[in-house]
Amino acid sequence: MSTPQFWSTPLRYLRWASHERPAIFYSLIIGSMGPVSLVALPPIRHALGDIDPEPIPMSYPIPPGPRTIPQGFDDE
Repeated sequence: MSTPQFWSTPLRYLRWASHERPAIFYSLIIGSMGPVSLVALPPIRHALGDIDPEPIPMSYPIPPGPRTIPQGFDDE
């Protein structure tokens, strides 16, 4: 049993696919950019000044001291 053409000669297969099957070619190119972007984009973001946001608080902050009751909103 012979190996598939892609694994035996990948560059030749990509050249053939770019001419004969462009949908396969572009899906391989776009699909290969996903894992590369996971490694390459965070350092580029930080170099350009984009910082990670502060984490969302998981609890409501309790203010110190006694609770002040607002005036003027009583039902009369």
